[in-house]
Amino acid sequence: MKLEVKDIKKTFGDKEILKGINFEVESGKALGLLGRNGAGKTTTIRILMDVFHANSGEILLDGEKFNPRKITIGYLPEERGLYPKRKVIDQMIYLARLRGVSKKKARENSIKWLKRLEVDEYANRALETLSKGNQQKVQLASTLVSEPNIVILDEPFSGLDPVNSQILKDVVNELIEEGRIVIFSSHQMSYVEEFCRDIVIINHGEVVLSGNLLDIQKEYGRDQLVISLVDTDLASSNAFLEKNLSDIIEITGFTKTDVIVKLKEGKNRMELFAALFENANKEGYEIEHFETYKPSLNDIFVERVGEDEQEQEEKANEANADNSKANEGGKENE
Repeated sequence: MKLEVKDIKKTFGDKEILKGINFEVESGKALGLLGRNGAGKTTTIRILMDVFHANSGEILLDGEKFNPRKITIGYLPEERGLYPKRKVIDQMIYLARLRGVSKKKARENSIKWLKRLEVDEYANRALETLSKGNQQKVQLASTLVSEPNIVILDEPFSGLDPVNSQILKDVVNELIEEGRIVIFSSHQMSYVEEFCRDIVIINHGEVVLSGNLLDIQKEYGRDQLVISLVDTDLASSNAFLEKNLSDIIEITGFTKTDVIVKLKEGKNRMELFAALFENANKEGYEIEHFETYKPSLNDIFVERVGEDEQEQEEKANEANADNSKANEGGKENE
């Protein structure tokens, strides 16, 4: 299966929420749908699920107009919605039946997924009696109880400890290997990096970055390297590089252990390595790392959408300052 979202636009009143969203995802692959709060991710998901209707654009499945009522979608929302006082298995069967699953199959599927997520011992207990982590696993079991072809997971790791997170990781990988379409939305970028081959970053209702994650990381890391010296802290490494190699590189940032540098125009890696080796020997240092910089998804995300947030904060601060001045002026006039 191939799901294509093409130029989706959506307005609420006079406010334009989505300004032409485009992406695609295929069976057996996971797509990371990312963005800050309010970027348009949830609206996009709700249009996919036919909760909202787009003002324009189209969604295709294998080249045909997508009808969410003819294909099973499993959706795990960020805000959980199961009934706290109802027995776990009763409401799972109920949800499966709503999606067209027979009563017998609904019970079989419920038991299957509760066992897979290691919460089958709680099948006949009220949801509210479970720990937060086990409630989260029941939520996921309820998402999968109808054996959906398309699985949409919004912050699925919320509230899970490391052991339960590993169980969920295994389940997500199984869903991908089984050939289901998986759309994964999370602010925990390490999980997105682990599961998703492709990403889409939305900001203010527009796609600001999309494509193969590895290709994007290579592009962002192009002409940048990480360097560190053995038994030397970042401040000392930084001082050494600035003193000896400032004609070849400029320092662009830091990781926990390395200095990130960029080659100056006309310079190459062989020149840098030769100068680094020569000066390190001269001053009694050993080189620990000298390799291409691979930015994390978090670094890329912040670079694409974080600057806008900073601009908003600056505008807010300016507005507050203006208001303060106006208030002061009003007091003086009094």
